[in-house]
Amino acid sequence: MKWAVEAICTGTARPFNGAELSAIAKRPREEAVQVLIEGLAPDEQADRRVHGGPEMALHLYPLDHHVFWRDKVPDPSLLDEPGAFGSNLAVRNLDEALVHIGDRFRLGSALIEISQPRQPCWKIEHRSGAKGMVAAIIETGRCGWYFRVLEIGEVQAGDYLERVSVGERNWSVSRAFKTLVAGKGSRDDWAELADMPALAPKMRDRARAKLG
Repeated sequence: MKWAVEAICTGTARPFNGAELSAIAKRPREEAVQVLIEGLAPDEQADRRVHGGPEMALHLYPLDHHVFWRDKVPDPSLLDEPGAFGSNLAVRNLDEALVHIGDRFRLGSALIEISQPRQPCWKIEHRSGAKGMVAAIIETGRCGWYFRVLEIGEVQAGDYLERVSVGERNWSVSRAFKTLVAGKGSRDDWAELADMPALAPKMRDRARAKLG
């Protein structure tokens, strides 16, 4: 299966909250963009301790979720931007229930793999002006996800995100998020995730920690 990529979005670190910087505001690029091991070039993450790096090289937040948030944010026009949630890839008709940890996709000439669900942070609330958004994401599972890059390449708007192989068939991004972030998993679930090679190492560590 394949999905059209409506926009490729990148951002630069800018003042966000006093002295705080953030690159959550991503803007569409008209030209072809390089897909490298650490993500798109150019693209920035202000706090590299919690964002970016090979296991979070590319972020996809489903465009269809923007509709859900329109009556929940003070300024719905923010959701006209394809990168409103810090997403690098603007894609429709694809969500957390349809993809799995370890799924591989051809993106332009690059090969990428789903590494983990996205854990929401306060910056989403600050940018949208909607208090309680983090809790709502955890409750609804509208989290988005990250990819690692297996083969570098180039991509531009109008290219396709084409699934070339399915990873952990029993572990959709939705299920992984509910287990690891929403805390709705069982001990057997955590044990399975702790030993899942395709899952990002920090998420495997989180699963091991739940096992005690």
